[in-house]
Amino acid sequence: MTEIDSLPILTAAASFEQQRRVAGSLTARGLTAGDRIAFLVSNHPLTISAVLGALRIGVIPVMLDPALSENERADVLADADCALIIESHESLQELNLGEPIDIASAPLGRPMHYTSGTTGRRKGVWSGVLSEPAGAALVAEERDQWSLRSNDIHLVVSGLYHSAPLRFPSGTLLAGGSVAVLPHFSGDAFLAALRDVQPTTIFCSPAHLQRLTETIDAGATLPDVSQVRLLAHAGAPCARPLKERIHGLFPSGSVWEFYGATEGQFTVCPPDEWASHPGSVGRVRPGRELSVDPDGTIWCRVPDYARFSYWGDSAKTAAAWRGDAFSVGDLGRLDSDGYLYLDGRRDDLIISGGVNVYPREVELAFEGCPGIGEIAVFARPDDRWGQRVCAVVTGNATDDELRNWAEIHLSAARRPKEYHRLPAIPHSGIGKVRRRFLAAELGLEE
Repeated sequence: MTEIDSLPILTAAASFEQQRRVAGSLTARGLTAGDRIAFLVSNHPLTISAVLGALRIGVIPVMLDPALSENERADVLADADCALIIESHESLQELNLGEPIDIASAPLGRPMHYTSGTTGRRKGVWSGVLSEPAGAALVAEERDQWSLRSNDIHLVVSGLYHSAPLRFPSGTLLAGGSVAVLPHFSGDAFLAALRDVQPTTIFCSPAHLQRLTETIDAGATLPDVSQVRLLAHAGAPCARPLKERIHGLFPSGSVWEFYGATEGQFTVCPPDEWASHPGSVGRVRPGRELSVDPDGTIWCRVPDYARFSYWGDSAKTAAAWRGDAFSVGDLGRLDSDGYLYLDGRRDDLIISGGVNVYPREVELAFEGCPGIGEIAVFARPDDRWGQRVCAVVTGNATDDELRNWAEIHLSAARRPKEYHRLPAIPHSGIGKVRRRFLAAELGLEE
């Protein structure tokens, strides 16, 4: 690694040697293709090399948020059945001390990320171990889609345990480029990295972009960003005023949106196409096909190398696939030119700062909390995070008691930011909570 000011830059050559040493270390520990290794670490460049080194011998990384509560962590680790758990930068450094070995020409799979389901139970997105040709095809698709090249410097601003923030730097290194990683995000740190690193590519969520503009509005100066050729954003809806402002701050043609999920990618939207089709998330990626059911459910046909299953859950896997096409339950519509418009996210899903939060998942965490009769979780608009998690409860538990319980049982992004009371929570005729009416019941609609 070289240094640009205080932020380390990981080059492709340095990463390749790290990958060989990590692969050697894992092999010496007895891990073989198909085994899983869990990562619960804060952002560090070596994490990317460790992930790639594991994948290039067929060991599948399981990427987990280090901020998971003890209960959440225990549940996921028990499900993933990992052969090794890496939970500190010291452990990462130990992986990098192995004897270097020969590795495959491309990653032999995708990392496994856990995504929540409408039942509130997390499920691992498992792609298995790929052949070298399939792995090479997966790399080539990403490289060609974003024109990744050897003179790129990619800036990571999000947690590497998310799929897109890991996919972009991985693809950059595999294309011969370099990577810089922010240990922690803030508007000031983002601006400093733009100045000092001078990245050519960046991936952000709209929450990052919102905080960037807030920092500028508070008096900070946007440095010269003329070298940025790609600012990709996804993970949550991006309000039109914010998007228009980001288009004005960064070079013409650089701001792209895409739509996808942990399970797979659907569309891309270049800036000129967004301008001519406002509100769209673009057209289908090359090599894939989009369709929309009569009920509005979006389906995407993908190549064999992009298939997945839900770890240990054949029923959920079967429900997600129709032949070569999969769905994550999102709703939308296609216009006559093939542009996709999202009409709604998965049932009840809250997207707060780019983090997917299912209300049922939060509600389950409150089981056993003293003083709660019933709890229902819903979202309200939030200028910074897009949406914020809110809860309405019955019973006599105080706000402080509810917050204390949430701190023990939920990671920060999933903790309700507001608690409200109703004598009774409204339900439909078949017993489902009428979430979309909760704000109106509480007099909170804006």
